[in-house]
Amino acid sequence: MFKSLAVPSVPNALRSPVLLDTNQMPRYWATVWSALTSTDAAPATQSKKLRAIESLYQHVDTLYGCGALDDALGRLDEQRLASGLESWFITIRNRPNVTDADETRWQTGLTFVTSIVTWLSSSTIPNERLQHIEARLHRLSHLYRQLHVRRKRQPAATRSLPANVAQTLYAMLDPASTDNPLPRERTRWLVFISFVLMLHQGLRRGELLLLTADAIKSAFDQQKQRTRYWLNVRESPYEAVEDDPRHSRPGIKTAHSIRQLPVSETVATLVQSYVENYRGRPNHAFLLNSQKNAPLSTESLTKVFAKVSAALPTIVLKELTDRTGKKTVTPHDLRHTCAVVRLNQLLKQGDSMDEALQKLRAFFGWSRNSMMPVRYARAVFEDRLSSVWCDMFDEQVAMMRAIP
Repeated sequence: MFKSLAVPSVPNALRSPVLLDTNQMPRYWATVWSALTSTDAAPATQSKKLRAIESLYQHVDTLYGCGALDDALGRLDEQRLASGLESWFITIRNRPNVTDADETRWQTGLTFVTSIVTWLSSSTIPNERLQHIEARLHRLSHLYRQLHVRRKRQPAATRSLPANVAQTLYAMLDPASTDNPLPRERTRWLVFISFVLMLHQGLRRGELLLLTADAIKSAFDQQKQRTRYWLNVRESPYEAVEDDPRHSRPGIKTAHSIRQLPVSETVATLVQSYVENYRGRPNHAFLLNSQKNAPLSTESLTKVFAKVSAALPTIVLKELTDRTGKKTVTPHDLRHTCAVVRLNQLLKQGDSMDEALQKLRAFFGWSRNSMMPVRYARAVFEDRLSSVWCDMFDEQVAMMRAIP
């Protein structure tokens, strides 16, 4: 059973997801694994992995009884581990509709088992048995790594939003627009600021929700004789992660995601206007604040973009579906669009493709060897996109109308 220990009776340091067996006791090796790997991934990613591991635990419980997987791991019973993994694989593979999520679940469970066995086999086991277990572990890993619940197709190029969709969103989400589907002015500003920061700064949803009210900094540039603005993407320096009241706590995805981004004066002015006039006075430091003065949640942000998508004109929705295969605009679509536009700008200013891709990695928080930027390369040559977006990406006239 997957359970989140976010209750007042549990100390802050221990408030995290945990797996429980049918006797409401923590699953031992899952707890150990979670403690050792909790710093390697964002909380949402860790929760997804734990849910996949719980699926394996439940399957082995059904086969051999409660606690069978922990017992097999503790005794390094490779025969029972192998039979449990094989049976679990077949169960997943025989589902009516196998998806990529099923493949991810299988790979997560397999990685969990091999990780625990690797840790145990390198601790206090006699040399002769250690060699035997390492050989079986190698065989186990080599054999099951070849099994795939769902064969992955070659990934298609990540597509940005069609130009017409982006234009329509700009006009619709203008807080002063009569076509804005959101009734409250405060909500309109909240969504507009979210839209601008994700589209112009390429922020992930979790990064956006971690921003504090003073996230945008400024200093006078003596050389350029003008004020420069920047944005620090990081965990909140004012709020402990354990004190975040949101059910799905946002987090920084990887160490590479911690970065500093340049911000245009227009974006900085919009954010400051929101903070001073529409954010309210909540008892937390996060930038985006709900109607109830609570930090905006990931679920609320996704839901409001679904509502905005439903309000798009029929012809715009049809173009979105025809060109992307999607019926709604998600927060991550804005990050995709930002990546395409930024890459287009870098190439137009004379950077080589390799140099431009490396700059893109730094801007969007990808590792130096990440292949993610390459997926955007084809889209920058679309004439329809470049005909709408120009080099003055951060100075869109449509944004200016929203400044009081």
